[in-house]
Formats: sequence, structure tokens, C-alpha cells
Amino acid sequence: MRSPKDFFAPLAVGAPDPVREIPALPSRMIHFFDPGNEKMAAKVPDLAKKVDVLLGNLEDAVRADRKEAARAGLVSIAKANDFGATQLWTRVNSLDSPWVLDDLTTLVTEIGDKLDVIMVPKVEGAQDIHYVDRLLAQLEARAGLRRPLLVHAILETASGVANVEEIAGASPRMQGISLGPADLAASRRMKTTRVGGGHPGYLVRTDPVGEDLHEGRTTYQQDLWHYTVARMVDACVMHGILPYYGPFGDIRDVVACEDQFRNAFLLGCVGTWSLHPVQIDIAKRVFSPDPKDVAWARRVIAAMGDGTGAVMIDGKMQDDASFKQCRVVAELADALAERDPELKEAYDEATKEVQQ
Repeated sequence: MRSPKDFFAPLAVGAPDPVREIPALPSRMIHFFDPGNEKMAAKVPDLAKKVDVLLGNLEDAVRADRKEAARAGLVSIAKANDFGATQLWTRVNSLDSPWVLDDLTTLVTEIGDKLDVIMVPKVEGAQDIHYVDRLLAQLEARAGLRRPLLVHAILETASGVANVEEIAGASPRMQGISLGPADLAASRRMKTTRVGGGHPGYLVRTDPVGEDLHEGRTTYQQDLWHYTVARMVDACVMHGILPYYGPFGDIRDVVACEDQFRNAFLLGCVGTWSLHPVQIDIAKRVFSPDPKDVAWARRVIAAMGDGTGAVMIDGKMQDDASFKQCRVVAELADALAERDPELKEAYDEATKEVQQ
């Protein structure tokens, strides 16, 4: 068994030291693009100004005969662009595929200094992360990288859900975990063909009134992913990494997309995937705290001082627990405000109104 003292030691001679704390950079939307698609590649410079994370996708949605072109395209895009404060991620092919070894070898050695995070699909247990961890250290040493690449796992198999706690704590490289609802639904044999979101057949019904079992009984559609997202959030928070919702496949249904994103936000997710430009603004809006909530949080923090004791504000009791809740909102708002001048202005204006 490996000693805990060795957990933060490099796994290869010459590799950079592992990070001890995952940077909480804004990552409200992880925007996917196909780097082998010339039209999409041409839009990268403009997209980089609009999103928190750009992800060059090499796995699903890239045909088998286009895998090498997508990989080469990502290398070219990374070398040709300055992404500024926008993070550059990639999703490599699954660990059981014939492409993943070339994905990792090529990307780390050629553009490892540009990449921030490597997303690994279909992670089933800590053993998958351990394999990637050691290989990345060897490649980082070969490439002479000065900072370690981080790893993001996708939760899309029943085994992955069952082992989510050990996955979250498998390596100092672990940056976060995303829900992968489509593959997870198939793995669980769930009877849905939707990519994320609810299902009209998954519902609860009010009790009958009188003898008629059908008349007047209201139904409420439920969230198929509530349990999995909540468990994923707990595992991530336990190990100091970040939880994300994954894809919402019905691009046209922007209302249901926003509802699903907000459910994830309220449960503790810090961001989501965007598969189409129309989802970028939805993710930005949902995963940025409302200015009124930020103003209230700042007011409570100011009134609580050192965070101990209890105070009454507008007839509502605030104590150390609500103080901690308000710090979560306020600290996220401060981080986003540093990147987004419009948000900063909205947050500051709302705060002034509350103080008057």
C-alpha cells in the first residue's frame, strides 16, 4: 500500500510536483468543439472570448475515421491561439479504445503547456485514474512541463457511480467530475433515449379524491438524475474537487435546458457542458449567482463579523451555518466578477441598493 506521505510526490523522475489544491477558476460552461471541423476551428478565437472553458473533443461525436484529424486539429489550434483567461481542455478517447494512447502522448508532448485539464470518459474506478496519473507524469517529464496537467472524470457507468468516492480521491490531479447521462442511462438499462433532462413517465401523482382514481389527480415530472448528481457533488466536495452537470441534448428546448442546469447549480455543481452556442448564455446566466442573492450574502457576511453568534436581519435569523452559505455565494461572485466586468457592475450595484 502506498504511504500517504508519497501522495503528493511526482510519479516519474523529472515530472512536476502534484498540486495540493485545485484552483477554483470560473468554469460555468465547458464548451465542446470538434477540432477536426474546419468551420468550428475558425470560430475558436471568438468562442474563447465568450466561454470559461473550451474543450477540444476527441471522443464521442468524432467518427473513427476522423480521430487522427481531430487530434492533429487540436494541436494546430492550441499552437495558433492565445486563449487568455479561458481554459483549454480536451476529452480524450476512452481508456479501452485504440486511440487514447496516441491522444495522450501527442497532446502532452506537443501542447501540454497550453492544456489545463484532460477529461477522461467512462471512468469506472480509481484504477483508471491511477493509470492516467502515472502515464501523464512520464509524459510531462519527457516534455519538460513545469506544471502538472489535471484530470477530469466523466461519470457514465454504473460502476463509476458505485465507485465515485474513490474516483474523486484517486489522485492529486483530480480536478472534477461530470455527469454523463446518456452512457450512464445505457449502462443502467434505464428506459430513456434522452440525453439529460427529465422524462414524462418518471413522475409522482397526488392522491385520489373520492372514488374516481383518474379525475383531478395532478402529476409532477421528477428529475431522473437527482440522486446521481447529489452523490457526485458529495464525493467531489469530500475530496476538494469540482462537480459539473454534463450535456443536455435537446438543443431546441432552451427552457428545459435552463431548468436542468439550475437544478444542478442548486445542488452544488459549479458548471455544465455547452454543446451549442445557444447553451453558452444559458450556462452563464444559471451558474452565475443572481445579483440580489449576492447582495444579500454580502449583507449577512458584514453583519455577522467573525461568523460566530447569531443576528436578525429583516426578521430572519442568521447564524454560523447561514454565514457559511453566504460565503459560498459571495466568493463565487467575486471570482466571476474578476473575469466579467458586466457581472461585477451588476453585483456592486445590487449591493449598493441593499446598503442604502
